[in-house]
Parts: sequence; C-alpha cells; structure tokens
Amino acid sequence: MSESFAELFEASLAAGQSMQPGSLVKAVVLEVKTDVVIVDAGLKSEGVIPIDEFRSEDGEITVAAGDEVEVALETVEDGFGETKFSKEKAERIRTWDRLTKAFEDSEIVIGTMTGKVKGGYTVDIGAVRAFLPGSLVDVRPVRDTAYLEGKPLEFKIIKLDKLRNNVVVSRREVLEAEYSAERDSLLATLQEGVVLKGVVKNLVEYGAFVDLGGIDGLLHITDMSWKRVKDPSEVVTVGEEIEVKVLKYDRERRRVSLGLKQLGEDPWVDIARRYPEKTRLFGKVTNITDYGSFVEIEAGVEGLVHVSEMDWTNKNVNPGKVVTIGDEVEVMILDIDEERRRISLGMKQCVPNPWEEFAQNHQKGDRVFGTIKSITDFGVFIGLDGGIDGLVHLSDLSWNEVGEDAVRKYTKGQDVEATVLAIDAERERISLGVKQLQSDPLAQFMAENTRGDKVMGKVKEVDARGAAIILAEGVEGYIKANDLARERVDDATTILSVGDDLEASFVGIDRKSRIVQLSVRVKEIQDEEETVAEYSRNATTGKTSLGDLLKEKMGGDSN
Repeated sequence: MSESFAELFEASLAAGQSMQPGSLVKAVVLEVKTDVVIVDAGLKSEGVIPIDEFRSEDGEITVAAGDEVEVALETVEDGFGETKFSKEKAERIRTWDRLTKAFEDSEIVIGTMTGKVKGGYTVDIGAVRAFLPGSLVDVRPVRDTAYLEGKPLEFKIIKLDKLRNNVVVSRREVLEAEYSAERDSLLATLQEGVVLKGVVKNLVEYGAFVDLGGIDGLLHITDMSWKRVKDPSEVVTVGEEIEVKVLKYDRERRRVSLGLKQLGEDPWVDIARRYPEKTRLFGKVTNITDYGSFVEIEAGVEGLVHVSEMDWTNKNVNPGKVVTIGDEVEVMILDIDEERRRISLGMKQCVPNPWEEFAQNHQKGDRVFGTIKSITDFGVFIGLDGGIDGLVHLSDLSWNEVGEDAVRKYTKGQDVEATVLAIDAERERISLGVKQLQSDPLAQFMAENTRGDKVMGKVKEVDARGAAIILAEGVEGYIKANDLARERVDDATTILSVGDDLEASFVGIDRKSRIVQLSVRVKEIQDEEETVAEYSRNATTGKTSLGDLLKEKMGGDSN
C-alpha cells in the first residue's frame, strides 16, 4: 500500500471500479492544527483527520508535519465537500488482518488486560478490544488479576467474528502449552525437601498458589510463618517471587504442598529449656477469644492465657475487657507441651495473690468487716480486702435460728462483721462466721450443767408427743410425753401447758439439732433414790423415820 491515493484512484477507474470507504492508503502530513491534521494523499484537495486520533494515552500529539501515515478512506471529495480519512480505522483494519491470520495459523497475539466485565476481562490487541473469559485467565482460577493488568501478555484467539466485532482470547491455552515442557522437566526432578523459586499467582483464604514453572503448588496459610497468620496477604503478594520448600508431593494427583516457614529455624525447638516454668516475661497480645487471649512471647511462638488465669478474683472475666490486641503484657510460663506446641501462660501470677495476702495478714478468730456481695442457697458471700470473698455458711449465721430463717435478715449490699473460721489460700476459700462473734449459749449451758443435773425451764410449745422447753437464752430442751412421769402419759397436753415452769433432769443432747434432752421420769427416780439414800444415812444415826423423810421431801406435814 505504498501507492499514492491518485494512483490507486486512477487504477480503480481503469479497472472500472471506484475507491470504497475503508480502503487503506499512504498519506503525508502537511500540517498539524489544534483540531485536525491535514494530509496529502495525492488528490486535488487535502484530506483531514481529527487531531484526537493522533493523541497518546498521555494526551501528547504523536505526529508532525512531513510524517507518512497509513490511513483509511472514509469519504471522497465530490466537489462540494472534503475528503476524510481515519488513522484509527486504518489501525483497526490492519489489526483485524493480523488477528485473522493469527486465528487461522493458531499463532500467539500480544495484548493487554484493561478492565473487568461480566464473566471476564477486556483485552486490547492493537486497535481491537477482545474478551477474555474468567476461566481462561490461567490454568487455575484467579481471584485477583491485579498482577496481570497493564502488562503485555500472550493470548491465543479461540473465536473470531469480524462482522460482529467479536474476538475471544485465552491465556490459559498459552500457559498450558508453555507449561507442558517445563512441567515434564520439573516433575521428573521434583521431590520432597527441595527448595524452589516460584511466583505467587493467586491468594485464597487458606493460603497461596505458587507457580513453580510448569506446575502450581499450594502454600498453606499454616506453613507461611511460625507465627499466627490471619490473612495470606500479610506474608506474600500476588506476583512476588519467593523461595519455598517442597513439603509433600503427590505424583499421582500432581499436587505439591509448599512451605515458607520451613526455610527458617523452628522456634519451638528447645522451647522448654529456654522458658522454664514460672519464668516471667513480656509478650504481645495477638488474638482474643471467648476462652482467653493469645500472647506472642517471641517471633513464631504464642501461648494461651486462659480466662481463668487472667484475674485472681473473677474466673469468668471477659478477656476483651482485660486486654486488647497489640497490648504488651507480663505473663508467667505455667506449662509447655513441646509435642503439641502449646504453652499455657498466666497473667494473674504476675501480681500479688490476694488469697495468700489475706492468709498472711489474718488468722483464725480475727474479726473482719465487709459488704454482702451475694446471698445463695448455702450461705452469704462477704467482700473482703483485695477483692476476694469469704463465705458465711447458713449454719454459721445464728446460734438460735436455723440457717434458712436466719439468712432472711440479710440483704445484698449490707455491711456486716464476721469472724474468720478457716483460710485455705491454695483452694481460694475463706470460711467466716457471724454467730461466732458471740459465745455459744449451748456451750455455756454444757459448761454449767452435766448429765443428770436437774434444770428448770419454761414450756414454749406443747403437743401430744411432747413439749419444747426454754432453758436459757439460746438454749432449748425437749421432753417426750413418756418422760413426763413414771406412769404412762399418752398426751403431753394433759399435763403441761405453754408457760408452765418445769423441772426435769438433763439426760442428753442432740448436737446436730442443738436440743437438750429432758426427763421428769428420770428426775423422779433420782428424787426417790436420793430420799432412800438420805434415809439410810439417818437410820444409822436414829435421827428420823422414813415417813418423816418423805414428808420432808414432799413438803408435807405428818398430821
């Protein structure tokens, strides 16, 4: 197409034809104006082309006066108008010619990915825009194509329809052809343990696919670094060239597992020797869960601070309220399991133990003051110094009342005084008592009376089976109906009434219920035995008769 337009035009006339729009010719640039470029194609009048067809992507003018350009005829001057040419249309015609030849000969074409559309991507090949289906970008699905965009890439044309302006290309066919020879060579020498160079092709949630040259390998997220990795992008980027180690190779399935962290030393080796139990050190909080927080104590080594090891007094504390990701915290090594790669850490162990402090500052019998934190079915918890609690069991609330009744007198938030009964710092338990603030009335009664002694009391309650007797403040006795007299008594109410005074013998005690057991029957036997004994003594001296003694005991008169 080196002939001038005039020559072509004359040749077409000689052949009985006319130049048709779309014909390609050579033209010389005469002038570059602000809006058009004037060219000479050998006609009586010059041709015009819009200036924008000669601008680069940066907006620069790419042509100057005297340049020869190939253009396509759009309209022929007819005496009333002007001849118009198009540089862009010429480029498109030339591109279509190249694409047609490449398609027919199965040749590779060079193009650039320029954008994303439904189902795939657009590819610019010269002046023609082609379509690249998403499934044909690579031999494996690619989630992020950023590393491919804007770069010259090789494609195979798999569909061409000039009339519909439709071109479909495939990059996968090019790669498969390239990989075939490389893959065979690589697979012949590939084995576990070798170190290879590869290019990161694609990132997925569970790792990255690395192009080893003919075959892809999976670099799992757990094999990227010895430390915790949340997202593969923290370690590698698409298009990056990296060295990896082959961890596993399945020849039948052609699957390759790769490792990046295995190229460095394993920080877990001899970890127990470096960090003996009870070692205190500082670490960085890397993750927070419902059951605790993970703390990195050195690069690639994390330990768990379980929620129960965060605070001495709150076993169910919310970890997120104690620490935040990125915090530097002091921890203590509690346990190391090298085989399972687990380290148990503690935070509370790095601050004084309030239970031990309480044990050092208090002893049994000390009086303490506190506020009721909670009331349960089995007792009352009282807040003590250091944020710890002590328990007053129901049985230690009152000497005189059962616990269920005594606890009704207490409310949450009430200030109370109690006595320390026992301290078990190891089990984090402190037993307190309220009733122990006063002496035990039953113990006092026992100290003043022994079994067999006669005691006085007042009837508190009475029914057919027996009667409850008040012996002293805080001391209660009980007498059964059959113990009210030596003769058989079937109904105690026939003998006693509420408020009656009663003298009886102290015959026993039920320590569990703290009830003193009484008996009038035993008392009468004792009285009789005492009378007989006294008579025997006086009979030897001749002072009196048995009748006189009985009258004296009964307070009677001989008359």
